[in-house]
Amino acid sequence: MPHATYLQVDRGADLRDISQYPAEKEILFPPLTALQVVSRRVHDKALILEVRPTCNTHSHTISEVIGKRADYVEEKEALDYVLGYALCNDVSEREYQAERGGQWMKGKSAPTFGPLGPWIATRDEIADPQNLDMFLDVNGERCQTGSTKTMIFGVAHIVSYLSQFMVLEPGDVITTGTPPGVGLGMKPPRFLKAGDTMHLGVAGLGEQKQTVVAR
Repeated sequence: MPHATYLQVDRGADLRDISQYPAEKEILFPPLTALQVVSRRVHDKALILEVRPTCNTHSHTISEVIGKRADYVEEKEALDYVLGYALCNDVSEREYQAERGGQWMKGKSAPTFGPLGPWIATRDEIADPQNLDMFLDVNGERCQTGSTKTMIFGVAHIVSYLSQFMVLEPGDVITTGTPPGVGLGMKPPRFLKAGDTMHLGVAGLGEQKQTVVAR
């Protein structure tokens, strides 16, 4: 059965020196129920993102979808195992992460916390996955502007790295880091609340809209 995998390494706009990042990365396995597949018309119709009214933040990312079985893959061959790429809004519950034992997965596993889509752009449609512009707005205000070119570890490295520890199967989704601008990093921190709207996109991967609803 396909599974979702998060490689917890953010992009390098805040820390330019790669030596400041650990050589070994954290690997997370949120349940598939955290993913919410969105339709091709997501840019026309807002989706409901149900969250608990505590300390949720947005975080848009590029995700890789595996196309064929990958096991101990060399970095130079890694992209051959990628079916394509998709946009993901990697929502996090920061209270669960900071105050409930410090586990990243606790904050990324609630239902609908990973809207994915509106489509998968196949590898032949994306000439360079390390040169895609990104944006995210909250309530019409630009919060994140970035590019996949600032990723500390590129897509090929990520696929190769994960394949050293597990077999990646077709349909597996790998979600990576995010540009600066997440609510937790703002001064003062800003968290999502009921009624907030998010609009996000990645060049070639479409756009999403969500409305926050507390449950």
